[in-house]
Order: sequence, then structure tokens, then C-alpha cells
Amino acid sequence: MSSPALGHQGRSLGAGSAVLAFDVGGTDMKAALVDEAGSIADIVRVPTPLDGQRTAGAVVTRIGELAADFLAGHPHVHPQAAGLLVPGVVDDEAGVGVFSENLGWTNFPFRDRAQATLGVPVSFSHDVRGAGEAEYRLGAAKTFRDVVFMAIGTGIAGAIFIAGTLYTGRGMAGEVGHSKVAGAPACACGGAGCLEAVASAGAIARRYSQASGVLVSGAKDVLDRAHGGDVQAIQVWESALDALALDLSHTVALLAPEAIVIGGGLSQAGAALFEPLQARLDAILTFQRRPQLLAASIGADAGVIGAAIRARDLVEGSRGRLRR
Repeated sequence: MSSPALGHQGRSLGAGSAVLAFDVGGTDMKAALVDEAGSIADIVRVPTPLDGQRTAGAVVTRIGELAADFLAGHPHVHPQAAGLLVPGVVDDEAGVGVFSENLGWTNFPFRDRAQATLGVPVSFSHDVRGAGEAEYRLGAAKTFRDVVFMAIGTGIAGAIFIAGTLYTGRGMAGEVGHSKVAGAPACACGGAGCLEAVASAGAIARRYSQASGVLVSGAKDVLDRAHGGDVQAIQVWESALDALALDLSHTVALLAPEAIVIGGGLSQAGAALFEPLQARLDAILTFQRRPQLLAASIGADAGVIGAAIRARDLVEGSRGRLRR
């Protein structure tokens, strides 16, 4: 059973091909039908069909069912392609979900299986790269050429745009969450002191609970406690900001982006995140280009919008934007 997805505010992609778009997450997935005018004709959110090592196949089956529902409900819309985004390590060019620890797949040929199920060409990518594409083409980064998009939620990952082109590194680029910024704590990847283990929304809540013995609902709760003077909450929040600033300084030194766009749940902290983060980054940098730090603007539907953009590119022969 499906439910309407949240966050859609009538954003138009402009005239072009009708397409299907799917954004798969660890607990739920969004699906959308975009018509020839570029409007989202229908959008739903449904639970991700978790089935252990069979989850990948179940996902493909589910997107086929959702596509059939869309076509039955909108018989005058004729999709020419589809965009599919999944988490984990993703090889865009090969069309393969290389690895997802949380969802249980290894080297699964998503693009080929989805094309066989849907009967249309499929663009396949990482969920954060898809959301970054939406921000780059339609959102906060649309006026820049060299951009890094960073999503800070349960984990941390990024999308890199160089001279107007998305750089994927055969699926390995943008894994900023696994940059080493400290000596501890342990990270799910097997390392220690990874950015994701220090400064993701999940890590902030987890670290505070471990330090205080108090269970919290999430990073917002920790921030609220820090604003209230809770010393342990302040220490956890400040150390997360320090780690993010250090990581961003490395990104600036390496790529010199004009802008860094931050999305994901932590970006909702607003000025409490962006102002001290900007100050810390400025204090680290010397001669380097100082990028603009911007909040993502597309909202909760960035993934499906990015998937739709990529599907349209596939129809229009614009895959040259993707560089290895």
C-alpha cells in the first residue's frame, strides 16, 4: 500500500520527455511519474521491500508494480525512460549496485534488471548523486559550475561536479563520510574516526547518549540541549562542527569548489549549523578559494527529481555529463 510522499511543492522540471523516477532508501522508497510538461503527475512513498539477500530483486519487482500503478492511473502519460537511485557503493557506468551493507546486496545488476522489468531505458546512480544532480540543475547550486553537494543524515556522502560534469570515480568518488578526521570512534566501515562516525546526525545522537547515558530522539535533541547549556551536548555538537570544517577544508584544498551545498537532516539546523561551520572553515583556510556554504533548497523530493532529470538526459542523449 502506498502513501503520498511528503515535500513535493509543485516544482517543474520544464518541458521534455515523460519519465519514471525511483529513489530507494534504507527504510522507504519514493517513486514519481513526471509528465511531458515537467510536472510531477504522481508521487508516492512506500516501504522498501526488505528481504535479506533478496532485497535487490524485491526492489526491482516493486518498482515494476509502482510503474504499473502510475500507468494505470495516468493513461495519457507515456514514460520514455526511468531513473533509479539506490544507496551504498554504486557503479553508475556499469549499472551495478556494488555493495550495500544495510540492504544486503553485492554486485547486483540494477540497471539491466530494471530495464527488463520496466521496458524502457534506465539511468542508474547513487541516491546522493541523484539528489546532488537536482540541486545542481534546479536548486541551490544552479548558478555555479564547480560544486560539492554533501548530504548529512544517518550517514554522510557527497556528489562532485567539476566544470559542469558529475564525477563518479566509478562509484567511489564522494565517500566523504569515510574521510578520517579523528582517532575515534569506530565506524561501520571498519575504520576509526571517520567523519560519518563523528558528525552524521546519527552519530551526534549516538555519541551524546553514550557520553550522558540519556537516550535522545536525534541530533536536533542534542542541539536543543546544547542551546540549553548541557555541557556534554555542547561538546558533542562542537566536535561535530570541528570535524565537518576539517573535512571541508580538505575538500576545498583538493577541488576548490565555488560552492558547497549541504543537505540531509542536519542541514535543517539552519544558522546553528551554517554560521559556526563557515567561521571554522574560514579559520582553517589561508590562500584557498572560500566557497559559499549553501543550504540545499529542493527539499525531501530531491532524490526522485534528480532521478527524473537523469532519465530525461538518457532520452535526450546527454549522458556525456557523466565522467568517470
